[in-house]
Amino acid sequence: MATRRPPLSSSSPSAPSPTPAAQAAAPRRRRVAKAAPPPPASPWVAASGREQQREAKRNAVLTTAAQMFNERGFHATSLDDIAARLNVTKPTLYYYVKNKDEILLECVKKGLHMTLDGIEASRAAGGNAVDQLRACMQVYADIVTQPFGMCIIRIGDEEVPEPSRTELRSMKSEIDQAFRRLVAQGVQEGTLAPCDPKMTAFVIAGALSWIGRWYQSGGEYSAAQVAEQCIGTLMHGVLGPGPGPGRTAGDD
Repeated sequence: MATRRPPLSSSSPSAPSPTPAAQAAAPRRRRVAKAAPPPPASPWVAASGREQQREAKRNAVLTTAAQMFNERGFHATSLDDIAARLNVTKPTLYYYVKNKDEILLECVKKGLHMTLDGIEASRAAGGNAVDQLRACMQVYADIVTQPFGMCIIRIGDEEVPEPSRTELRSMKSEIDQAFRRLVAQGVQEGTLAPCDPKMTAFVIAGALSWIGRWYQSGGEYSAAQVAEQCIGTLMHGVLGPGPGPGRTAGDD
């Protein structure tokens, strides 16, 4: 008869427990930190982003106002008209401008700053006086076909309060002086015919400014074509290569 083995008791010996030294030598399991949940999306834009948005909206107000001033005139355009074209309420405009006078001032200043910056860049590009003069004329002609430049010509600074008007006229004087200096330099170089720089600068600015009076986008000529033809006429005149004054084709 087979001998029955006694059941193992809870006190029966089992696998030996690790010694303290073995426990110390055993590698410890690293706890893996759980990734923090992403922060909730903020409905507020960062300060830099808010400033950019505000500036973009303010520029939209000024551009739209300049377009309407050019189309209707300053007095015939109200803040309600500007707000309606922008699809906003009139009170919204006051976040970006104080009143209609400030809008006009900023529109004219923008046009003048654009012109001065363009003239400075044209002169910095180098070349002789004629090259620089032509480049400056191109800048001037381009800007007077744009909303802010056209606003200088069609509305002007007569509606701007006197203290600000003085600032605008100072900027206009800088433009005039830039043309005078280039004409005088061209005469000195021999690349321009002898002339009075002051009178010649007046003629150039007057002719190019008038583009802003009559130019309409979508017409027979593009803005670039108008500028090219006007500058060509100013630089080369209207006389052909025929006989000189007082002579006829048969004179020898």
